[in-house]
Amino acid sequence: MLAHAESAESKKPWFEIMAPGQWTVPVVCNSPHSGSILPDGFAEMSNLPPAMLHMSEDCHVDQLFSGCLDLGAPLMRVLLSRSYLDLNREPYEFDARMFRERLPSYMNTSSPRVASGLGTIPKTVGDNHMIYAQPLSLTDALHRIESIYRPYHRTLAALLDEAHGATGHVLLVDCHSMPSSAAIVHSSSWGSMSVDVALGDRHGNACDASIVEIAEQTLVAAGLCVQRNKPYAGGYITEIHGKPRLGRHALQIEFNRSLYMNENTKALGPSFHHLKQVIDLTLKKICQEVENWGVPEIHEQAAE
Repeated sequence: MLAHAESAESKKPWFEIMAPGQWTVPVVCNSPHSGSILPDGFAEMSNLPPAMLHMSEDCHVDQLFSGCLDLGAPLMRVLLSRSYLDLNREPYEFDARMFRERLPSYMNTSSPRVASGLGTIPKTVGDNHMIYAQPLSLTDALHRIESIYRPYHRTLAALLDEAHGATGHVLLVDCHSMPSSAAIVHSSSWGSMSVDVALGDRHGNACDASIVEIAEQTLVAAGLCVQRNKPYAGGYITEIHGKPRLGRHALQIEFNRSLYMNENTKALGPSFHHLKQVIDLTLKKICQEVENWGVPEIHEQAAE
């Protein structure tokens, strides 16, 4: 582990970087929603039983993408439950109706994510289940931002900067899963279909096309139904770190959870290991493409 952030109260780490034996390719995998830790006192603030607070997590995604370590790329993963704080949002996407105090004008209270209950501090989980029993204090919300959100984003940015500084380019693979109920894409020409994988590059603005094409071709060859930017085009992390003209690329990859797990029990399904092999191959081909851009060794002591 290269770095982690933890709560002074509980001493539980909120995120960590898993290091390869030697960091040799300017690729960083990041799993911002696979965590399951519920901070002390959080469950008592909620209307919901603890099991329901885990409904929105990208369970096992960090395991699915862990093959990047063998390819010479680190994996950053969040250990905190998404229901407490969503790190794939702007820092202040807050729903004014959740708080006792009036919110400052600089906060984004009208984004579509806020409207759907999925702001930086989520209002709902699962099928629109309300998380909190009482309004929150703004002091509590700002503490979450300063003690967890900002350290996480500083650490991720530093990791990407290190690779970019050494090679002139870096690729962020943002790793996610989607519930099968959300993996339906509608079209006037071919009706509705269930998507296995969504590749989000912000409609061509966040990643070099060669990376997206390689990922798509590899996944389709494995028999998966792949869509670009549907139903997800890439979130806040992909948006802020995907700047191809600056040598900074970001690709969000979302897998349908029904491919590898029981969505009710969270237990791994019989196809998990096969899907992991497909992801391993996809990451390998992506890394090879990035290596073709010219990659010296990045960090000789990455495992320390």
